[in-house]
Amino acid sequence: MCGIFAYLNYLTPKKRLEILELLVNGLKRLEYRGYDSAGIAVDSSDETAIALIKQCGKVAVLEEAIKHVAEKLNFDALLETHCGIAHTRWATHGVPNEINSHPQRSDEHNSFVVVHNGIVTNYKEVKTFLEQKGFRFESETDTEIIAKLIYHFYQKHPNFSFRELVENVVQQLEGAFALCFKSKYFPGECVATRRGSPLLVGIKTKTRLATDHVPILYGKDEPPISPKEHRPHGRNEYPTLPRTGSTSEFEPLEDKQVEYFFASDASAIIEHTNRVIYFEDDDVAAVRNGVLSIHRVRRGGDDPNTREITTLKMELQQIMKGNYDYFMQKEIFEQPESVVNTMRGRVNFETGTVTLGGIKEHIPEIKRCRRLMLIGCGTSYHSAIATRQLLEELTELPVMVELASDFLDRTTPVFRDDVCFFISQSGETADTLMALRYCKQRGALIVGITNTVGSSICRESHCGVHINAGPEIGVASTKAYTSQFISLVMFALVMSEDRLSLRKRREKIIEGLRNLQEQIRIVLKLDQKVNALAEELYNKKSLLIMGRGFNFATCLEGALKVKELTYMHSEGIMAGELKHGPLALIDNTMPVMMIVMRDPVYTKCMNALQQVKSRDGDPILICEEGDAETIAFASRHLEIPKTVDCLQGILTVIPLQLLSFHIAVKRNCNVDCPRNLAKSVTVE
Repeated sequence: MCGIFAYLNYLTPKKRLEILELLVNGLKRLEYRGYDSAGIAVDSSDETAIALIKQCGKVAVLEEAIKHVAEKLNFDALLETHCGIAHTRWATHGVPNEINSHPQRSDEHNSFVVVHNGIVTNYKEVKTFLEQKGFRFESETDTEIIAKLIYHFYQKHPNFSFRELVENVVQQLEGAFALCFKSKYFPGECVATRRGSPLLVGIKTKTRLATDHVPILYGKDEPPISPKEHRPHGRNEYPTLPRTGSTSEFEPLEDKQVEYFFASDASAIIEHTNRVIYFEDDDVAAVRNGVLSIHRVRRGGDDPNTREITTLKMELQQIMKGNYDYFMQKEIFEQPESVVNTMRGRVNFETGTVTLGGIKEHIPEIKRCRRLMLIGCGTSYHSAIATRQLLEELTELPVMVELASDFLDRTTPVFRDDVCFFISQSGETADTLMALRYCKQRGALIVGITNTVGSSICRESHCGVHINAGPEIGVASTKAYTSQFISLVMFALVMSEDRLSLRKRREKIIEGLRNLQEQIRIVLKLDQKVNALAEELYNKKSLLIMGRGFNFATCLEGALKVKELTYMHSEGIMAGELKHGPLALIDNTMPVMMIVMRDPVYTKCMNALQQVKSRDGDPILICEEGDAETIAFASRHLEIPKTVDCLQGILTVIPLQLLSFHIAVKRNCNVDCPRNLAKSVTVE
């Protein structure tokens, strides 16, 4: 949700127009995250002033607004050193409009401006304090208090550095946030920080780097002013390590020409550089005179003393649409390759072995655990449901599947001999991350299943599996679901590798994994047939999707995709629960889809099918290729290649992904950015 992009060039001449275009393009790369307004802040023609340009609506509207201020900004001016910040906002406090858009400012002279992702939970208390000091607010946002608070500190302590001002500000804030600051009093400087919301910096130089690590500066600083009489417990506790000197900074060698790109997501900077640093919670990163330093006002128990410069493996073409009209469409059709990438280097089809390097050392400990807990939200939760049955079968351990939000609400008992899996495409999902910390405090082994290297879940887990699905831009997750599914299947195979009684079962599953790529290609050939079904369904108000056993998760995931993309009501129903309520919905006007495969629950699914038929229902079937007996019960059907029962869900979910996509297109919905939704849910 929301998106931060900031650019700083030091001794690297750029025309103001180039800087504006670069900022706007950075926002375009972040559009998939979900937003309703956008804005930028750059130096105006008067170098002592900051120009704010903000618009409600799409980035394209902001881009058009920039063209109308050409005279004011002098587009052709050449700037050797300059800092610009930009933002896409998804409304939380205050309706979407120009005033509530970011950047937010400290005063009418734009002395300090800030962009913010996340929510400040104590903003009312800070706002009351600032109002008592004479500040007047123009927006409804929680972000405006941040801009005014840093201005208040500056007025009291004008000799403080920009970084020190920001440090004092963030110590007063509660909640989850990523922040990026610019000020007319500190031209050519940028300060950024995060707590609970992702943020990274990309580094581009024309010369070699001085180091691949940035040491962290620790210090003991008591804030000189507090807007609250008593700060929360722990806020006054600072490490006693002294600050170090300039050796604890990153700077390029030789002529010091350098460009920095701050962003919420690596997709915004990959076209400029692949060298990035992922910030940890409570890092305060400052760029001054071309030098990047990272300071930490609060130190965790095992926090490393450096931040590593990571080389991204992402390619620009991976975040482009290519020949497709939509990112989601592209990602659905990438699944033959993405599932192979998930298995590459892990599944040896010749020897029938599976190796997960990220958790290899912890397997003996996992085998001794009392239970497995799979925790996630939305699609990630469904991938856990999809593989629960197989995990129970191959590990012979109790397996709990939990929604992260509900798990936290119940304060679920967690023990030292539990193993907790946290599943998240972005690795930043707020509820999942908080559940992780809850379990970690109680001594459980933490296993992360993510698609984003350097994400919070990735860093805070004891071990984990990177699903290697590649960048997923569409808000509605598709290829990440199938890759999460396969990752958990591979874990089940690893856990059962020494069980002779399960050898034949494992061999069938591994053979099924070998054939998966080609079978997905066959399923994708149903695209036109699915499109024809969408033509029939797109004007309906509701859609029921039924199944059981290994395909129950497919029903839930398919229904979620229909809700996300088409805004239709859709419900995934356990076929065995028909007589306990859902059967009352069935008549000749209710669209129903049923998944009936030749697996251990086939007979039970056929009973459910006959019950639907006897109530004048006309279900659309997803069934096994060549299953004439089942096909005879329906006027419309989609045939899926036969595979081992525990992998059916990977094949049966794809027609539902395609169906939701085509219905969304026919209903003129925004496929890649559904209304009210964000790709990375970084607040509760």
